[in-house]
Amino acid sequence: MIFRPLFKILSRLSLLGLLCCTANAQTIGQQSVVHGLQWDIHEMTIGQVKHYAAATGFRSRAEQEGVGVIYEAGWSQKKGWSWRQPFGVPALDSEPAVHLTFDEAQAICRHFNKRLPTDAEWVAAAFLEQRDQPPAGLTKGKRYAYPHGDSARESHCLQGCSNRQGTAPRGSLTRGTGHLPVMQTLPGVNGLYDMGGNVWEWVDTAVGDERITRGSSWWYDASRQLESDVASKPVDTRVAYVGFRCVQAVSSTLSPRPVPPQSGR
Repeated sequence: MIFRPLFKILSRLSLLGLLCCTANAQTIGQQSVVHGLQWDIHEMTIGQVKHYAAATGFRSRAEQEGVGVIYEAGWSQKKGWSWRQPFGVPALDSEPAVHLTFDEAQAICRHFNKRLPTDAEWVAAAFLEQRDQPPAGLTKGKRYAYPHGDSARESHCLQGCSNRQGTAPRGSLTRGTGHLPVMQTLPGVNGLYDMGGNVWEWVDTAVGDERITRGSSWWYDASRQLESDVASKPVDTRVAYVGFRCVQAVSSTLSPRPVPPQSGR
């Protein structure tokens, strides 16, 4: 009775590793300069947070409490869900790190000599193409409707996006299919991946006692990715569809702390 669930988990990891993650594993941790900031081109990954946890002894609030949170018919607690196991089963190192509060996200960025972007910085990087020679389909100086360009078709969301299958085990969710490993969609404006869809991203701008999240997630349709959609959440929010990415000033005297190369696992 034990072997069949274990076989399913191992099969899932192997399949995702072959189909999703091998091609981009070598570029995890890469940065792109946008308007004087070095941006992580992808969302913070589970593998990167593992490196932080190993160095600091970090245990997230979700780990300490033994439960993660997701919205179903109201907020639901899920035993064993955390940044290590976003949907309660072993996850790929290349999946985005979620179930982390605003303060936890900021602390992780600072460990790597980086920080969370402000809302203004995030919006400029997500919607205004600033590269001198962007690839075909994007134009320098143009402000786009979506972080992927004129449409959200390439992004990963509930409706109005691509038809990619997320990593959540079948039956674990009542809505959507979960997030994708990072960099499985094409890069968007300014060469950044998943600024629209996949997971919401914490930014360091307050709305009262809350902090803004940007970009929407796999749980929502494409309309939530628009620049006009400004969502905020309590700083202790730790849910299955909120992650983050970090930035660093180009002129910073502190070099980013190295992260060991990651495999698709």
